[in-house]
Amino acid sequence: MKNIKIKIPAAIAIIIFVFAGCSKLDEKLQDRLTLKQVEESTAGTTVDVSALLTESYKTLYNFNGGGDVNMPEHTSDLWIAPTRGGDWDDNGAWRALYQHTWDADHTNLRDYFNRLSSGLFTAIDILQFSPNPQQEAEARYIRAFYVFWLCDGWGQVPMRTPGAPLADIPTVMSSKDAINFVISELKAILPNLPDNVPAWQASKAAANALLAKAYMNKAVFESADRKTFTFSAEDMDATILYCDAIINTGKYALEANYFDNFTSDNGTNSSELIFCTHNIAGIQSGSMRGTWMSGLHYNQTPSGWNGFTTLAELYNSFEAADTRRGMELPALKATYGLRAGLLYGQQYDKNSVALKDRQGNPLFFTLESPIIVSGAALEVSGVRVMKFIPPATNEDIPGNQFPFFRYADILLTKAEALMRKSNNAGALTIVNQVRTVRGAATLTSIDETSLLAERARELYVEGWRRTDLVRFGKFLDPWNQKTTTDDPKYLLFPFPSAQIVANPGLKQNPGY
Repeated sequence: MKNIKIKIPAAIAIIIFVFAGCSKLDEKLQDRLTLKQVEESTAGTTVDVSALLTESYKTLYNFNGGGDVNMPEHTSDLWIAPTRGGDWDDNGAWRALYQHTWDADHTNLRDYFNRLSSGLFTAIDILQFSPNPQQEAEARYIRAFYVFWLCDGWGQVPMRTPGAPLADIPTVMSSKDAINFVISELKAILPNLPDNVPAWQASKAAANALLAKAYMNKAVFESADRKTFTFSAEDMDATILYCDAIINTGKYALEANYFDNFTSDNGTNSSELIFCTHNIAGIQSGSMRGTWMSGLHYNQTPSGWNGFTTLAELYNSFEAADTRRGMELPALKATYGLRAGLLYGQQYDKNSVALKDRQGNPLFFTLESPIIVSGAALEVSGVRVMKFIPPATNEDIPGNQFPFFRYADILLTKAEALMRKSNNAGALTIVNQVRTVRGAATLTSIDETSLLAERARELYVEGWRRTDLVRFGKFLDPWNQKTTTDDPKYLLFPFPSAQIVANPGLKQNPGY
């Protein structure tokens, strides 16, 4: 174990200050602690690098269902936050995300960028303290993970050198350089990543999953406009290679019960989770409860916030027998009176008594979800998402893990790569493998439209929808209550104004 003597308060103050995204630096914090300065701090408390690595993993809490998953989902055709009278307006912030009318000062996008940058720089900081080979590999994995998501959203990625002075302005990688950095980093660290570790720890399988995603999206990220690109056979072969590296381990399998992937013990009991957060029931879980609280009505149990819904198009895309649309879980019904999946229709309590809204009307969730709601539909419009299952205890600090990479996604990613190589028969076999386990009828053919729809049914509210829509060329298309074809500028998010001022190397994305 590598130990470093460090004055904890000073170090933490510097780290927090760097990550706040401010453009004006406190003069007392002009320089980052160098390794020599740290080692000379003999009056400090000894902290091992593994503790710093643990803190880096904790930055991933921001992706929990009430956090950063909102940006790639709310900017898609699957998730909406209707304004309900005076509730959920937030100066139109949620409407702007769904309808693609945001600008460079959008608060949610600014905060999303700052949190991703914070996670990136936290991982980078570890590398200045001479971690052992495995610790270094894990820190570099987390760094590559954040580079991928920053590249996905903004194209350009600010990057620091480990141990560089705080006053140094980060360099900026282009979108093409960033995705190739992710690929080269993951290949370099693969030998030093562990096997047979919990799903919340970076592993060879996690690296292979991110490599598969990187190669699948490489053509998009390398394109000048994110609109014109061609998937090369070489990139699709690499995608298949890294998917097979996971499939051929035999460690993963599709869960017979879809919702076992999203319960409070999914981190240890799901056979599909490859990489996820590390939430600990009753101790730490970030905003994980937001996955169900954001949609549940005030009169349901748990008493929710009556906000987010999905769209009728998603609900109607499922066959009735498809368990992903919804099913009864005995423990969930006995504790809360809820079904798992998409909640449509009359809602009940645990004693099967029909619930009412606050005006005394039946609590009947409708298919339609107007973006501005009034009248009788104020509290009941929209199908609610109960994908992550609330535990019977520790509901406010649950142990449900948020999955970044799941086996079903790897199978569908391989299917997509095969389809893009014109091997539709091979792609169809894999898609039907997933559908059969989920209780859906087998398809007789596969194309881009049906594969994109299958990814929506399998992966709704898991954070991949925006990326998928961009890759399939559908992100700018009209959809329910987004009635026009968008300006191509929306294929990339705008950089916060403060970041542009602070870093001359950043160029605001076109159109903003």
